[in-house]
Amino acid sequence: MIELRPFNTLGAANHGWLDAHHHFSFASYHDPERVHWGALRVWNDDKIQAGTGFPAHPHNDMEIITYVRTGAITHTDSMGNEGRTKAGDVQVMSAGSGVRHSEFNREDEDTTLFQIWIIPDERGGEPYWGAAQFPKGDRSGKFVALASGRGGDDALPIRANARVLGATVKAGESVTYDASADRHLYLVPATGKIQIEDVEANARDGIAITQKDSITITALEDSELVLVDAA
Repeated sequence: MIELRPFNTLGAANHGWLDAHHHFSFASYHDPERVHWGALRVWNDDKIQAGTGFPAHPHNDMEIITYVRTGAITHTDSMGNEGRTKAGDVQVMSAGSGVRHSEFNREDEDTTLFQIWIIPDERGGEPYWGAAQFPKGDRSGKFVALASGRGGDDALPIRANARVLGATVKAGESVTYDASADRHLYLVPATGKIQIEDVEANARDGIAITQKDSITITALEDSELVLVDAA
């Protein structure tokens, strides 16, 4: 099964400082057909104005992965962590038994990002935050794990049977990802236009995939891909 979810069908909320689009039910947006995709609970496509952001607020029992597309985001939390994550890089907050954090755009330009929430395998545990650089050149023509609960992946750790991966693909080239038919895959091109079998997707469209042992993505334009593989 391959289901295209065009960007213009996503939930949306423009708060002025925040222009948010929701692939899944979130806040005041509710679609009973788009509550989650396996353990993938949230995929928000956010644009945050310069000098604004999310003030301190709590989370628990959720793996929260932030993929910065343009600009940068500055994180602070109740564990004493502070860090700036810039375009192309990734941060992970494993909320565990509970943590408070804030996310601010302290740049002179808008920041755009994907915020991805994955339901953990178990509740509780000590909260954790980490960030890492993932140069786009290292993902050219292949998927690279960015955050993972799978042993052996050189990625930021999450407490879920899931992976978040990134790839860059030049126009006319293809990349294949091997999964299994019982997994839930969700793919979003951050940039570019792609094709999977007979389905074409534009930048920021969502593609929900299951019952596939592998997928081959062909770039119709130079593309930057983000993929979640979840139970």
